[in-house]
Amino acid sequence: MALLSAGLVLIFAAIHGEWSPMHRWNRALADASLVLVALSMGLGPLARLLRPAVLVLPYRREAGIYGCLLALAHAGIILVGWVEWDLMRLFGFEWHPDLLSYVMLQHGFGLANAIGIAALLLAILLATTSSEVAMRRLGVSGWKFLQMGVLPLWWLSVAHVAYFLFMHFLSFHRATPEPNPLQYWFVGLVLLVLGLRLAAYLKTIGGRRIPESQDERAKHAPI
Repeated sequence: MALLSAGLVLIFAAIHGEWSPMHRWNRALADASLVLVALSMGLGPLARLLRPAVLVLPYRREAGIYGCLLALAHAGIILVGWVEWDLMRLFGFEWHPDLLSYVMLQHGFGLANAIGIAALLLAILLATTSSEVAMRRLGVSGWKFLQMGVLPLWWLSVAHVAYFLFMHFLSFHRATPEPNPLQYWFVGLVLLVLGLRLAAYLKTIGGRRIPESQDERAKHAPI
């Protein structure tokens, strides 16, 4: 899983090779993190649909943990290289020298980062409790309830990434760069995860249908 994570980062860094180093590695880490979270989301449903996929199911936990680690590195680059430790800038504010105060400049940037921070905090919580020790301390039911947080984590991550892929550079006061080449791959990844989970759900509820006995059918038969 460590090799897969490193390989994904290098692949995405090559895709973003024309960007500045800060944005190149920032995006490479974020993209690789999203793929790992998607892998963590998709392995469970895949194992329900294809029995041989059970063999790779143990990697689901590690995929989530490495996704969290890459997200932490991504956040570190944002803090150091983009907003330069100015937390107000992280939420879309910029210092106005004439007004001697912060003013809201990038509404979407601030909201997207707030969503990203929520996703990161949730990812840290899930990663730190993804162990047998945590399961014993919390109990199976409590641990499973906590790990269900992977669903809001996934959708928060999707919302965060979607903003920077499709909306961040649409401001009227600056030149719009070429579209990110990963836009449609991102849409495909989200649809793939959604499709796997939906198919697994339909298979699960379909398998739990209990055929009616002959007596039950007789009760509901038309007179």
